[in-house]
Amino acid sequence: MSSAVTRGTPIAWNPQEEVRLSRPRVVPEQAGAEPPLSVPERLGTDGRFTGRGVVVAFLDSGFYAHPDLTRPANRILEYVDLVGGRSGMEALAEPDVSSWHGMMSSVVAGGNGALSGGRYSSLAPEMGLVLVKVGHAARIKHEDITLGIRWVIENRERHGIRVLNVSCGGDYEASYLVDPLSRAAEDAVREGIVVVSAVGNRGDRPGYVLPPASTPAVISVGGLNDLGNPALGRLLPYRSSFGPTVDGLQKPEVVTLADFLAAPILPGTPTAREAELLTALDAAPDSELSRILAENPGVYAPLDGLEGKQPYLVRQVVAAGLRDGLVIDENYKRVDGTSFAAPIVTSIVAQMLEANPALGPGEVKRILLRTAQRVPGIELDRQGWGEVRPEAAVVAALQGR
Repeated sequence: MSSAVTRGTPIAWNPQEEVRLSRPRVVPEQAGAEPPLSVPERLGTDGRFTGRGVVVAFLDSGFYAHPDLTRPANRILEYVDLVGGRSGMEALAEPDVSSWHGMMSSVVAGGNGALSGGRYSSLAPEMGLVLVKVGHAARIKHEDITLGIRWVIENRERHGIRVLNVSCGGDYEASYLVDPLSRAAEDAVREGIVVVSAVGNRGDRPGYVLPPASTPAVISVGGLNDLGNPALGRLLPYRSSFGPTVDGLQKPEVVTLADFLAAPILPGTPTAREAELLTALDAAPDSELSRILAENPGVYAPLDGLEGKQPYLVRQVVAAGLRDGLVIDENYKRVDGTSFAAPIVTSIVAQMLEANPALGPGEVKRILLRTAQRVPGIELDRQGWGEVRPEAAVVAALQGR
């Protein structure tokens, strides 16, 4: 989400800054924690519905044709770059510095866990996707998000787009009555598109919610932290932005998981090479450590020079690298942020629309709010109507109420 802090003064949208601002302080339960459970394991799901036949559009800074979206069948229907780059599936084949955020958000929503043997499947692993690039790694502009929403509206019938996920935010606060971005989001809802938006990660600044999340018709999503496993019995608040907005509206409407989420590592990057090496060393017997280190110089600087050293020294560095890099395995890492909470709600909406295609955006929103459950110990302003409940929402969708 945008890290702009002054009304009317655009500044750079920086995904790395988002992660830095949103990462929670380490608590004792997190130290040495097991890999996080999948979203379906943590929230529950109605296994009859997987988002099949429902098409979702995503706006973000960039994308990549990740195997969790393309194997065994490619579910990406179109990729378009609205900020000057190449469009089409071939442009998704090579990752670049802008690709990681949108890749992660789209896979959290619609990934089938192909690279994890299904372990990190989403709630809607059969949804169709339309990917719309509206920015770069350094910034997403207010007007470019508006352009992206207008493109989705214009192309909704061609692809059958029913849902729009926006895991980014504008440059400044503005009233939805006059703001072009907010008005575009309202128009999308009027055209039958359910719009789901991350509310942002500026919980340190009460009342600061950016468009389009601040728009009344949009389903705005805040975060919770269950430490990766509900069996631990801890459901903590996340650093989500919250209202009231400049128009006095309650935001977010709902909350869901925003930490200890598994998301894919962008292939072919230094991060991917580090994760592959660290994972290989972690699994290798002591007798293989020196050989693996000798074959991979310069991949992870703290390991350079440890070839031939005592295995326990190597394993200490490897353990620290896995922990500090939030590495789950060679293909996935732990992420946090409402940018990844919103896609979870988007996947629930896809399940609901598969269960009952006749639902309109207003009905979807009402069902999500009515079936949400308030979380004890968290201020109402920070959670809205409460935590989403996928199974209850799908049952209500089937009943049409």
